[in-house]
Amino acid sequence: MTTPSKFTVALVQMRMGPDPEANFASAIRHIREAARRGAQVVCLPELFRTQYFCQREDLKLFDLAEPVPGASTAKLAEVARELRVAIVASLFERRAPGLYHNTAVTLNADGKVAGVYRKMHIPDDPLYYEKYYFTPGDLGFQAVDTNAGRIGTLVCWDQWYPEGARLTALQGAEVLFYPTAIGWHPAEKDEFGQAQCDAWQTIQRAHAIANGVYVAAVNRVGHEDGDILGNRAAGPGIEFWGGSFLADPFGRIVAKASHDAEEILIGEIDRTLIEETRRNWPFLRDRRIDAYAPITQRFLDA
Repeated sequence: MTTPSKFTVALVQMRMGPDPEANFASAIRHIREAARRGAQVVCLPELFRTQYFCQREDLKLFDLAEPVPGASTAKLAEVARELRVAIVASLFERRAPGLYHNTAVTLNADGKVAGVYRKMHIPDDPLYYEKYYFTPGDLGFQAVDTNAGRIGTLVCWDQWYPEGARLTALQGAEVLFYPTAIGWHPAEKDEFGQAQCDAWQTIQRAHAIANGVYVAAVNRVGHEDGDILGNRAAGPGIEFWGGSFLADPFGRIVAKASHDAEEILIGEIDRTLIEETRRNWPFLRDRRIDAYAPITQRFLDA
């Protein structure tokens, strides 16, 4: 049986409110709409079940975590089977007492778990206190097969690291999904906002070019103060900048969302274009793998 040259993906850019169950229901509605529009793989934003709770350190918020597989993956598996779509879902994983991860689960179109990826790079910045909640991933970078194609999933802060993109692409991923929660500090937006957003897009377009793959950045949108059922974080909150996009192996933006609205982006992954681009830009062929050992060191002191 001949493998189709193309498959269709959907990037769900959505708002999150204070009620986790309402957010989950909204995500399912978006998945249904994406499937209706022809999507074969649907990716949700990072930690889509709640508002972004890492804006503060609060012991009680560990109660949001759940087992993987667990209730959320079971519900999403039903939807995947019904619609015959693969789903990438980012969840707050409770692995064991006191051990938690920021985890992306890929469910195949038959509802079975195709892959589990635990976020490798964990930030610790003002309003992004993720090191308090998440243990760094220990499953490595990985690509998995879905009914539509072979995909790789990384998460948010991972998107700044070329090593993660490269190691995932080297396992045959045709598209790299980055479920994301990134936005502006209100006090910084006027001075740095455009530059920050441009840098975020540029680094991921560079991953697409350097590896000859598609890159899908899937962000949330809207202002959030970390409200979880009425329990808000102090401070000005974060304005999540949306701007989700799909870049092709040339780094061209083939689909892009607005900065202020919920949207479902639909895009094609063209295997022929991946092959063609890599033939003309053979970066994987010309890598000097014999010379890269020092990359495993933290810093090369003089």
